[in-house]
Amino acid sequence: MDPFGHPDLRRLGRTLRTQLDDTLDAEQSAARSAARRRRTLRDICLDAEDRSATVVITTTDGNVVRGGTVAVGVDHLVIEDAGIQRFVALAHIVTLEIR
Repeated sequence: MDPFGHPDLRRLGRTLRTQLDDTLDAEQSAARSAARRRRTLRDICLDAEDRSATVVITTTDGNVVRGGTVAVGVDHLVIEDAGIQRFVALAHIVTLEIR
């Protein structure tokens, strides 16, 4: 009799494989959640720039800026709308909506 062909070993192998897959899925989900919690405003702006997304920004003085994200610096971002570029300091952003 082949000890490696035992039916209990096959069932045990399938069970362990399933548990490993479940554990890996849970770890990946936890890593994604942790990364989302650690994202800064600059990281979100960089994502918008990478996707060429249109943003709507409300600043501390009440102005609303709309346009595409052209560039993101260390402390500012550049928004372009109809050929006009506007520089917005990250410290002055109250709300950021990505469309």
